[in-house]
Amino acid sequence: MGTSSRYCRRSPGARRVTFVSRGPIAIEDLVAHVASPVRGATAIFLGTVRAAPEDGAVSSIQYSGYEEMLEDELGRIVTEVETRWPGVAVAARHRLGDVPLGQASIAVAVGAGHRTDALDACRWVVEEAKRRLPVWKREIFRDGTTAWRDNADGRSPGEPVTLE
Repeated sequence: MGTSSRYCRRSPGARRVTFVSRGPIAIEDLVAHVASPVRGATAIFLGTVRAAPEDGAVSSIQYSGYEEMLEDELGRIVTEVETRWPGVAVAARHRLGDVPLGQASIAVAVGAGHRTDALDACRWVVEEAKRRLPVWKREIFRDGTTAWRDNADGRSPGEPVTLE
Protein backbone atom coordinates (compact mmCIF):
# COMPACT_ATOMS: atom_id res chain seq x y z
CA MET A 1 0.00 0.00 0.00
CA GLY A 2 3.12 2.15 -0.01
CA THR A 3 2.05 4.85 -2.49
CA SER A 4 -1.59 5.41 -1.64
CA SER A 5 -2.47 7.31 1.47
CA ARG A 6 -5.24 9.03 3.35
CA TYR A 7 -5.35 12.17 5.42
CA CYS A 8 -4.89 11.77 9.12
CA ARG A 9 -6.88 14.97 9.52
CA ARG A 10 -9.61 15.45 6.97
CA SER A 11 -9.00 19.22 6.63
CA PRO A 12 -7.91 20.78 3.31
CA GLY A 13 -4.14 20.93 2.91
CA ALA A 14 -3.44 18.41 5.67
CA ARG A 15 -0.26 16.40 5.21
CA ARG A 16 -0.84 12.83 4.08
CA VAL A 17 -0.12 9.90 6.35
CA THR A 18 -0.69 6.29 5.35
CA PHE A 19 -2.45 4.26 8.02
CA VAL A 20 -1.24 0.90 6.68
CA SER A 21 2.31 -0.06 5.76
CA ARG A 22 3.91 -3.21 4.37
CA GLY A 23 7.42 -2.05 5.20
CA PRO A 24 9.21 -0.66 8.24
CA ILE A 25 7.42 2.21 9.96
CA ALA A 26 9.31 5.52 9.89
CA ILE A 27 8.38 7.10 13.22
CA GLU A 28 10.03 10.37 12.18
CA ASP A 29 7.32 10.81 9.50
CA LEU A 30 4.60 10.44 12.13
CA VAL A 31 6.32 12.84 14.51
CA ALA A 32 6.72 15.39 11.71
CA HIS A 33 2.98 15.13 11.02
CA VAL A 34 2.02 16.08 14.58
CA ALA A 35 4.75 18.67 15.19
CA SER A 36 3.69 22.29 15.61
CA PRO A 37 4.89 25.36 17.51
CA VAL A 38 1.59 25.31 19.46
CA ARG A 39 1.99 21.68 20.55
CA GLY A 40 4.58 21.42 23.31
CA ALA A 41 4.14 17.72 23.98
CA THR A 42 4.56 14.70 21.73
CA ALA A 43 3.73 11.19 22.90
CA ILE A 44 4.95 8.23 20.87
CA PHE A 45 4.02 4.58 21.13
CA LEU A 46 5.78 1.77 19.27
CA GLY A 47 4.47 -1.78 19.52
CA THR A 48 7.35 -4.06 18.56
CA VAL A 49 7.64 -7.79 17.95
CA ARG A 50 9.11 -9.40 21.04
CA ALA A 51 10.36 -12.81 22.12
CA ALA A 52 9.55 -12.72 25.83
CA PRO A 53 9.84 -15.99 27.79
CA GLU A 54 6.06 -16.48 27.74
CA ASP A 55 6.00 -16.00 23.94
CA GLY A 56 8.63 -18.58 23.07
CA ALA A 57 11.34 -18.29 20.43
CA VAL A 58 9.45 -15.89 18.15
CA SER A 59 11.45 -14.75 15.11
CA SER A 60 8.67 -12.69 13.51
CA ILE A 61 4.94 -12.10 13.42
CA GLN A 62 2.89 -12.23 10.27
CA TYR A 63 0.09 -9.64 10.43
CA SER A 64 -2.86 -10.03 8.10
CA GLY A 65 -6.02 -8.04 7.63
CA TYR A 66 -8.39 -6.50 5.17
CA GLU A 67 -6.49 -3.33 4.23
CA GLU A 68 -9.42 -1.16 3.20
CA MET A 69 -11.31 -1.93 6.40
CA LEU A 70 -8.15 -1.40 8.44
CA GLU A 71 -7.54 1.98 6.79
CA ASP A 72 -11.13 3.05 7.42
CA GLU A 73 -11.24 1.93 11.05
CA LEU A 74 -7.89 3.47 11.95
CA GLY A 75 -9.10 6.66 10.27
CA ARG A 76 -12.21 6.60 12.47
CA ILE A 77 -10.08 6.15 15.58
CA VAL A 78 -7.92 9.13 14.61
CA THR A 79 -10.99 11.28 13.95
CA GLU A 80 -12.54 10.25 17.28
CA VAL A 81 -9.42 11.06 19.30
CA GLU A 82 -9.14 14.47 17.64
CA THR A 83 -12.75 15.12 18.66
CA ARG A 84 -12.24 13.89 22.26
CA TRP A 85 -9.06 15.95 22.70
CA PRO A 86 -9.52 19.18 20.70
CA GLY A 87 -6.26 20.62 19.46
CA VAL A 88 -4.34 17.33 19.34
CA ALA A 89 -2.85 15.99 16.13
CA VAL A 90 -2.59 12.25 15.59
CA ALA A 91 -0.63 10.08 13.18
CA ALA A 92 -0.91 6.31 13.34
CA ARG A 93 0.37 3.45 11.22
CA HIS A 94 -0.09 -0.32 11.42
CA ARG A 95 2.12 -2.74 9.55
CA LEU A 96 0.89 -5.80 7.66
CA GLY A 97 2.95 -8.72 6.41
CA ASP A 98 5.97 -10.28 8.07
CA VAL A 99 7.41 -8.12 10.87
CA PRO A 100 10.77 -9.34 12.20
CA LEU A 101 11.74 -9.47 15.87
CA GLY A 102 12.45 -5.98 17.23
CA GLN A 103 10.61 -4.07 14.50
CA ALA A 104 7.44 -2.05 15.06
CA SER A 105 4.06 -3.42 14.03
CA ILE A 106 2.17 -0.29 15.14
CA ALA A 107 3.22 3.28 15.78
CA VAL A 108 1.23 6.20 17.14
CA ALA A 109 2.35 9.81 17.56
CA VAL A 110 0.20 12.42 19.26
CA GLY A 111 1.02 16.10 19.51
CA ALA A 112 -0.80 18.25 22.07
CA GLY A 113 -0.43 21.47 23.98
CA HIS A 114 0.26 19.62 27.22
CA ARG A 115 1.76 16.25 28.19
CA THR A 116 -1.35 14.87 29.89
CA ASP A 117 -3.44 15.29 26.73
CA ALA A 118 -0.67 13.84 24.55
CA LEU A 119 -0.18 10.80 26.80
CA ASP A 120 -3.90 10.19 27.40
CA ALA A 121 -4.79 10.51 23.71
CA CYS A 122 -1.89 8.28 22.65
CA ARG A 123 -2.93 5.55 25.07
CA TRP A 124 -6.55 5.83 23.92
CA VAL A 125 -5.53 5.34 20.27
CA VAL A 126 -3.42 2.28 21.14
CA GLU A 127 -6.18 0.69 23.24
CA GLU A 128 -8.85 1.34 20.59
CA ALA A 129 -6.58 0.00 17.83
CA LYS A 130 -6.00 -3.20 19.82
CA ARG A 131 -9.73 -3.56 20.45
CA ARG A 132 -11.15 -2.57 17.05
CA LEU A 133 -8.71 -3.18 14.21
CA PRO A 134 -9.36 -6.18 11.94
CA VAL A 135 -5.81 -7.53 12.20
CA TRP A 136 -4.72 -11.09 12.92
CA LYS A 137 -1.31 -12.32 14.07
CA ARG A 138 0.51 -15.52 13.27
CA GLU A 139 3.71 -16.01 15.24
CA ILE A 140 6.63 -17.54 13.37
CA PHE A 141 9.08 -19.37 15.64
CA ARG A 142 12.79 -19.97 15.09
CA ASP A 143 12.18 -23.67 14.51
CA GLY A 144 9.80 -22.87 11.63
CA THR A 145 6.57 -23.68 13.47
CA THR A 146 3.73 -21.17 13.60
CA ALA A 147 0.84 -20.33 15.91
CA TRP A 148 -2.10 -17.96 15.56
CA ARG A 149 -2.32 -15.47 18.41
CA ASP A 150 -5.75 -14.48 19.74
CA ASN A 151 -6.83 -10.90 19.37
CA ALA A 152 -7.65 -8.84 22.44
CA ASP A 153 -11.36 -9.59 22.08
CA GLY A 154 -10.86 -13.32 21.55
CA ARG A 155 -11.76 -13.41 17.84
CA SER A 156 -10.17 -16.23 15.90
CA PRO A 157 -8.26 -15.53 12.67
CA GLY A 158 -10.70 -14.96 9.83
CA GLU A 159 -13.69 -14.54 12.14
CA PRO A 160 -15.84 -11.55 11.10
CA VAL A 161 -15.49 -8.34 13.04
CA THR A 162 -18.36 -5.96 13.69
CA LEU A 163 -17.23 -2.35 13.60
CA GLU A 164 -19.07 0.19 15.71
